Amino acid sequence: MTAALPGLPLALPVIAAPMAGGPGTPALAIAAARAGALGFVAGGYLTPSALAADVATVTAAGVPFGVNLFAPNPIPIDAAAYARYAALLAPEASRLGVALPTAPQEDDDGWPAKVAVLRERPVPLISFTFGLPPATDLTLLRATGAVLAQTVTSVPEAQAAAAAGIDVLVVQSAAAGGHSGTFTPDRPVPALPLADLVAVVRSAVRLPVVAAGGVGTAADVTAALSAGASLVAVGTALLRASEVGTTPAHRAALTDPARTTTVVTRAFTGRPARGLRNTFTDRYSDAAPLGYPALHHLTRPIRRAAAATNDPDHLHLWAGTAFHHASDDPVATILARLSSTA
Repeated sequence: MTAALPGLPLALPVIAAPMAGGPGTPALAIAAARAGALGFVAGGYLTPSALAADVATVTAAGVPFGVNLFAPNPIPIDAAAYARYAALLAPEASRLGVALPTAPQEDDDGWPAKVAVLRERPVPLISFTFGLPPATDLTLLRATGAVLAQTVTSVPEAQAAAAAGIDVLVVQSAAAGGHSGTFTPDRPVPALPLADLVAVVRSAVRLPVVAAGGVGTAADVTAALSAGASLVAVGTALLRASEVGTTPAHRAALTDPARTTTVVTRAFTGRPARGLRNTFTDRYSDAAPLGYPALHHLTRPIRRAAAATNDPDHLHLWAGTAFHHASDDPVATILARLSSTA
């Protein structure tokens, strides 16, 4: 079959989701495209120069791809709440031999410079997570000829995206691994099955839909397509593939029989995100305030030290609810398997 987004015909009905912070690599984007799917340069957390380099690498491979950016939608944190949480984490930092930022660090993930990169280096598709970008920036990026896609988690968000002139909706269910793309991180995302969420969004907004969240089998892909999705994005299912930049501790945790549950937590970054339950989520989920990116910067020294020492209990083990379907096959094999009954 041939699946499609505007201007992007694909041989497979699945795409490789952008996974910022390490797992999403140029090698993943290239492998997905060569398999007949689509991959992304995961622009979140990259410096503008690193984003430009990754875009150049995938462009040189001569394959279609997208770029995902974190839209500037910060969650300011109260200084007292930050200080309380930092004090709570201080023993962990001391044990690991790292220093924590003493004051909240707020930033926009280099948004203006990244917009400039994509104006200078046009790409076929640009997607946004965490909220709608400013209208002026949407206009600038639309002028490059890119298809614009927006991550949404509800009908109101989908309607707002359509009103802003977005071309494609990435409809993300609560089962997704990693950060929720919700516009309102202070409110729980309804636990609606992906196919049901796709159906209600499609009934409200007439835009092409990419379904995402909790996809681990070909039957999951078929259900989302039957509900009205044009394509289905998979992320967690690829985390053990060789082309993906998942840390060794994260890879091992995905197959650890003692890890049977995922939880939604803001303990690591101050935004709700789903990952494997571990010691850190057990200890700090209830205490963590909202505050992004301040908490992301606060816990980063702990997480980096944990990754360096293969300590999965103090690392963000992002994973969706279908994590047990992740395999160490090549990306092409995984994507073909997930497409097998579509």
